[in-house]
Amino acid sequence: MLIGRAPLRISFGGGGTDLEAYYAEYGGFVLSVTINKYVYGILTPNGGSSCQVISADYQSMFHDEDGDGSQGDLRLARAVLDEFPRLPSANLFLASEVPPGTGLGSSGAVAVNLVNILSTVCERPLRRREAAELAYHVEVERLTAPVGKQDQYAAAFGGINGFHFGTDGVLVESLPISWATIHRLQHNLILFFTGNSRRAWDILRHQRDSTRGREPVVVESLHRIKALAVRMREALLSGELEGFGRLLDASWELKKRLAPQISTGLIDEAYQAARECGALGGKITGAGGGGFLLLYCEEEAQAAVRSALRQKGLQEMHFTFEFEGSRVLLNTGSLNGAPDWESQIGPDHRLLPQHGSRAAGYADH
Repeated sequence: MLIGRAPLRISFGGGGTDLEAYYAEYGGFVLSVTINKYVYGILTPNGGSSCQVISADYQSMFHDEDGDGSQGDLRLARAVLDEFPRLPSANLFLASEVPPGTGLGSSGAVAVNLVNILSTVCERPLRRREAAELAYHVEVERLTAPVGKQDQYAAAFGGINGFHFGTDGVLVESLPISWATIHRLQHNLILFFTGNSRRAWDILRHQRDSTRGREPVVVESLHRIKALAVRMREALLSGELEGFGRLLDASWELKKRLAPQISTGLIDEAYQAARECGALGGKITGAGGGGFLLLYCEEEAQAAVRSALRQKGLQEMHFTFEFEGSRVLLNTGSLNGAPDWESQIGPDHRLLPQHGSRAAGYADH
């Protein structure tokens, strides 16, 4: 048996600048944190002659020898399996703690988790960066998904990071934030499910095409969104969290200019109600159109904000930050007779800093 997981993420700022259509021309920057909501994969022997993939989220399945396995909701799993020929006969069960399509980077996390699991069982150890790049390759090159690079890197590395995107690669900056700032930030961020999932590809495809076409409103908005993300990074490093919350608000206003349907009537009403109750800022996670509403709210205003959003039918989801990234939780080595070994993209030094200290700077493995 082999069990692997990868974390979901909350993107604070810079979303859209991780699309190649933007960063290849201007360079991108995204600030994000991973949270303790995960996608899981469990690989077990099945006694058959093929690998069988079963998804709890989509309530569907396929065999790797099926001719039509590349279609439908499981085409991402199909595409990752194609990168690892001669897999042992096994059942691969997939499940997520959060519904797909809700703006927390689930497809990137699923891809990274699958890469981690299959590279482990095939004895092809991959480093974090290699896992992120292979997952991105599968999504963008094989499936032609109009997605950026932030989700795969966030899932692989874990923690609070600034991701610098360019034509020469991705620089992963592990932010040296104090324990006190981390705890206060986590306490003041609250997350509400709007009750709707959405197809992010339509929004992202519009944004990608607008960027390629150099539409002035979109390109200028992305420039300003990137600049705000850099300022958010500075606010976190200095512990100036009220300023961080206000920057979230400014970035959200710009994000709504990138494509139609990023916001909805319900989202606008809920966000306005939260602001009136004292929230300093916030945003819809992911591409927009539904999913989760993130809010930065100091403690004295949180009760009023929670009450207002409950009245509008939104449900709060509790979470904490996580700092491990994608990892194999259990590997008995019984699938192919190989001895146990620890995945090369499992835990490393990127853990929470000790109280009163600051985390290391750049991580490139």
